[in-house]
Amino acid sequence: MKCDRSTRPEFSFIRAVVSIVIIGGGVAGAYALVKMRKPPQKQELPVVAPLVKVVQVKPAGIPMIIHGYGTVRPSVEVDIAPEVSGKAVSVHPQFKIGGFIEADQPFMRIDPRDYELALRQAGAAVADAKVRLDMEVAEADVARREWSQLHPDTEPISLLVLREPQIAQARATLESAQAQLATAQLRLDRTTLSLPFDVRVLSEKVDVGQYVVAGQPVGSVYGIESVEIEVPLEDADLAWFDIFQGEKASSDASVRTSAQVIARFAAGAHVWEGHVTRTVGQVDRMSRLVSVVVEVPRPFADVGAGPPLLPGTFVQVRIQGRTLENALAIPRDALRAGNELWVVRDNRLHIEKPAVIRAERDFAYVLSPDAQGLMVIVSSLDTPIEGMALRTRANDEETPQAPNPGGLDRAN
Repeated sequence: MKCDRSTRPEFSFIRAVVSIVIIGGGVAGAYALVKMRKPPQKQELPVVAPLVKVVQVKPAGIPMIIHGYGTVRPSVEVDIAPEVSGKAVSVHPQFKIGGFIEADQPFMRIDPRDYELALRQAGAAVADAKVRLDMEVAEADVARREWSQLHPDTEPISLLVLREPQIAQARATLESAQAQLATAQLRLDRTTLSLPFDVRVLSEKVDVGQYVVAGQPVGSVYGIESVEIEVPLEDADLAWFDIFQGEKASSDASVRTSAQVIARFAAGAHVWEGHVTRTVGQVDRMSRLVSVVVEVPRPFADVGAGPPLLPGTFVQVRIQGRTLENALAIPRDALRAGNELWVVRDNRLHIEKPAVIRAERDFAYVLSPDAQGLMVIVSSLDTPIEGMALRTRANDEETPQAPNPGGLDRAN
């Protein structure tokens, strides 16, 4: 029986020794490689300051523009009612809704025949009264001569002798007749209806042949010399223009507060020049606002160049206020919570709290502490810390423009 050498004890021992030697050599080699490895070199990375967007805001004289809204209404609106009754014998062709009628142009005539007859009758009464007065005066002269012949150098003891009461009565009758003649002439004149200013017709309800009654309206018109807009404002806005100028503003155009009225219709924005005339004289009990009245003269003057400013149009109003000197127009986006302003000086952050003089939708206005202006941050910072280093980049795309009193930037 043969014996396999691999099962012999000496061969098992040799394999175990060889395995231990190989494992030990591997461990020793790994240890040697670890010991020979050089540690990584340390390198300090530079600290990069946050990058922010800034705009340069420079001081200037900025006119304060007060914005408001209102509805156009006529300055003068009249209900047309005849002062005498009668049948309408003619009506102006423009006396219809939307029509224009010039000043002193008759827009309706009432049948005058009854009033012409009354005028002739009153004239006859005046002529009769004059005759009676002349007769009384003549009789008084006769009575005076007779008294002088019968009673020379004496005066009559009664006024009836010289017919003085009769003369006074005849003179009063003449004056009454003359007054009735004037009344008849006035009633005849009133058969023709007209107004002393140019008007546009709002409504009408009369036609030729219709009988009209005195005092009953036959239509309504409004004057086209001017229109008005009532603009509610907060009391703080009233501090920027002098509304309480009273009669001085109405007599001197140089002291009026100018205003622009902007309306968007007829495929575009249109502007009319006007001025502030007065307040409504009271504070609204619900809103606590004070309304001022802006007048626009000649709203129909340039009909060929653009649409007229029609009553009922909802408009924006820009009132020209006082100029705030040495002021900064800060974009509202740059004003943080608590009225904080982030400013860059020497590439460092400075957190300031300027006193805001006035604020509106796009800008807040502050007095400039520096003649060179401020470098204002308009971007965000995760953790703003006073004095932290910053990198800046001009925000060319969003550089704010100074408010333009004549522009339409807020008309939409």
